[in-house]
Amino acid sequence: MAPPITFASRPTGVGRARLGSLTTPHGTVDTPQFMPVGTQATVKALTPGDLRAAGVQMILANTYHLSLRPGHERIARLGGLHRFMGWEGPILTDSGGFQVFSLAHLGRVDEDGVTFASHLDGSPQRLTPERAVEIQEALGSDIAMAFDQLVDATLGSSEVAAAMERTHRWAERCLAAHQREDQALFGIVQGGVDPNLRRASVAAIAALPFDGIAIGGLSVGESKDEMAETLDVVAESLAGDPRVRYLMGVGAPPDFFNAVERGIDLFDCVLPTRVARTGQLWTSRGKLNLRNARFLDDPGPPDAECSCETCRNHSRAYLAHLFRAEELLAYRLSSVHNVTYTQDLMRRLRLGLEDGSYGTLRDAVTAHYGAPGREPISGR
Repeated sequence: MAPPITFASRPTGVGRARLGSLTTPHGTVDTPQFMPVGTQATVKALTPGDLRAAGVQMILANTYHLSLRPGHERIARLGGLHRFMGWEGPILTDSGGFQVFSLAHLGRVDEDGVTFASHLDGSPQRLTPERAVEIQEALGSDIAMAFDQLVDATLGSSEVAAAMERTHRWAERCLAAHQREDQALFGIVQGGVDPNLRRASVAAIAALPFDGIAIGGLSVGESKDEMAETLDVVAESLAGDPRVRYLMGVGAPPDFFNAVERGIDLFDCVLPTRVARTGQLWTSRGKLNLRNARFLDDPGPPDAECSCETCRNHSRAYLAHLFRAEELLAYRLSSVHNVTYTQDLMRRLRLGLEDGSYGTLRDAVTAHYGAPGREPISGR
């Protein structure tokens, strides 16, 4: 039986950065690549056609949310997640580990799994490694994630170590439970910002027959320097491992560069669409806050260097009006632009690694957005 995915990469001479090609049952993905987040089988405010027009190659959906509503059994009966949401490209599903972290006030973790109250109606729910795999197999994503225990990176080392070791045990249970031959399964490296714990986690997860390696437990409270140092440790520990690498929950423009230079191939984050719905646009000249009064009489496009539907057809003044009038179109047009910007940035980043212009691109993005850091958000 052929593997569910294949990944081929080559070095670029820029740190540990590499250019790659990830082939899945629903298409091939160029890496490095960013995946917009479609938590509930939709990237908020956008249609599949919008995503295709923006250049999106792969998206992320969420096990926890879809299992509660509309239910993974219903999605399976309706032909699987791709058909259900009308997206024919690759899909990666998050296992629900992040929601266990972000909704910790509603749940309790034990060795077998997590018991929690639904954030929708308070009904009792149970999520275990086996259950997380079962749900993702029913959804039919191209790539499933092992169920992990994520904790705040700033907690004491004993708490971080206990969660990491449980993640390793749960990883083995996920592998034992996984049966779907057309679906890849990724393991997740944890360990907070402790270099020794990270090395131990890489060794444990890399020794298992996962199809890819994810780096979890970052962008959850650590400083930007701690994130970079942790990625250095992981990159060194994974040197020579040919599998695709996925940094979970990171998506601010300057952060891509630090991670790519440390060998990261895939990213996801809610940030591009979340800030778009507040009126913040990412442009070739930095951030624009369309709620600022100075844009009410600005006839120019949001970004003169962007060819998205929003920038081709609408002015800053019009978008500023839509936000003040609380028109729903504001969310779609701003999200179309931010997703297009992010995809174009990844395309230019790959081109820069190919033709030697990478450093110039990084300098330009850093000049407009500041040094790599972490945006103050919570959740994927």
